[in-house]
Amino acid sequence: MPEATAALKLLVNAIYPIAEEDWAAFSLIWQPFRAKRKEALTVAGEKEKYLYFVAEGVQRVYYFDDQNREATLVFSYAPSFGGVLDSLLQQQPSRYYFETLTPSVFLRATFPDLQQVMQTRPAIETMVRVGITHSLAGLLERLVELQCYSSEEKFKKLLQRSPHILQLVPHKYLANYLGIEATNFSKLINKVKL
Repeated sequence: MPEATAALKLLVNAIYPIAEEDWAAFSLIWQPFRAKRKEALTVAGEKEKYLYFVAEGVQRVYYFDDQNREATLVFSYAPSFGGVLDSLLQQQPSRYYFETLTPSVFLRATFPDLQQVMQTRPAIETMVRVGITHSLAGLLERLVELQCYSSEEKFKKLLQRSPHILQLVPHKYLANYLGIEATNFSKLINKVKL
């Protein structure tokens, strides 16, 4: 999958440029993987085993509470990393599910391989830390949106951040992600100028 590997290299260098010898070591830990639509890749209660690089398709991380209410937390699509990162990096059972919404193509690396390359290549560890820091900043911004913004403001923010998301993700998942009733989400699509 040379196209996927080239896209992974572009993403890595966008996060934190690394030397060619560091890239050579990092690129060796990735294996191709395909999944069907609506396939559970990580289940709550299991440890996340892989860091995924999304080459094709759309996935989501979601949560079920004790009353069986569902919360969509994050979407992943090409070119980005995916999986349940807290479970992976802490090697603790996941509290979340990671599933494909469409047929998906990935490169994936096991935790032991990722850990080993991070320990032997400081630039790789720095790149991972910088990437996680960017993710945390985005997560904190999203928490502010969820707690402070109206439904229309959340919808507009989502479209500013990811204008193509309406074509990628089924609307029921987008509504859940924003904490908006599906009927209100449909009204927003018709009301807000895209």
